Amino acid sequence: MSEVGRSRMLSQLHIDAARNSTDDFNPFHDPHKWRRIDANPFGGPIALGFQLETLAVHRVEWHHRQNGEDARARTAGLGFGNFDYGFADVIRPGEAFELVVRPTNDRIRERGELSNRVTIRSGRRLVMLGHQRETAVPLVHGEADFTHLGDLSRAPDRSLVGEGLFLKRKFMNTSNAKNFLLGSLVDQYHYFDELEDRVCFPTLFPVALISCALLEKALAGGYDFYRRPMVYTAHQVTVDRALQAQLKSNDRLHILVRGPEPVPGRKGLGKSDIPQQMHHCFGLVEGNRILFRARVAMALLQDVVQACGARTERRAVTA
Repeated sequence: MSEVGRSRMLSQLHIDAARNSTDDFNPFHDPHKWRRIDANPFGGPIALGFQLETLAVHRVEWHHRQNGEDARARTAGLGFGNFDYGFADVIRPGEAFELVVRPTNDRIRERGELSNRVTIRSGRRLVMLGHQRETAVPLVHGEADFTHLGDLSRAPDRSLVGEGLFLKRKFMNTSNAKNFLLGSLVDQYHYFDELEDRVCFPTLFPVALISCALLEKALAGGYDFYRRPMVYTAHQVTVDRALQAQLKSNDRLHILVRGPEPVPGRKGLGKSDIPQQMHHCFGLVEGNRILFRARVAMALLQDVVQACGARTERRAVTA
């Protein structure tokens, strides 16, 4: 059966906990600066995309544990978690929403895969739709290799390395991870307990630091966040679960960003017929081993608003 989530609600404090713990300074989440964004249609601050995804991933992983599917995945050698989420709308403070996790589709024998479909809705509005897949190989940028870059700890933070890769250095911090879980409506007990000597960084916490890297890259280039605001349209991420399980407090995380590059408009959730930009992001740990690989799609807010208005008009004409 589907796991139908109870009604949930985020406050501004939840959003602040999530954005502060990941150093996400996007004015969309700021209770003071959202008003300065040109033609902002949201009427207030909005939740972080990775904040919503973290709740979704936690519920899928809980579902796997409750049904013994995590053990089955380990036995089958499915060492990579793959997350493909598209965004159709936003969640504001005080808005009720529901998360639904569909039953696991077990295709280990046919395709070497476990998968779950996930949706988040607020009332009748679809906010987020996606899939989580457990596989034996990474589904995003499986060909990537950065061993040739050498010791990245010697490179200055916020510098260019390799062939034009922007480097943002972060450190794993249990306090930040706990606060990010708090902001994502997830009980930290599932991941951290000092008396039990249990430290398990949640799957998407390191990935959520991508937002900080993208913002700092844009800031260094003089980008105007108020006049040309951009929003996420889709995230495609692969996480190496073995490396995730080894993460400890104060571990260095080197985030590499390539792009942006333009992508043609495509139909479908997260792939709308509007101009988009794609960033390719990687999280490296000691030895330049790849903890996560990601494709992050973004679009200008004005293009998204215009596309939504056009779709509304078409529905009104055909109604």
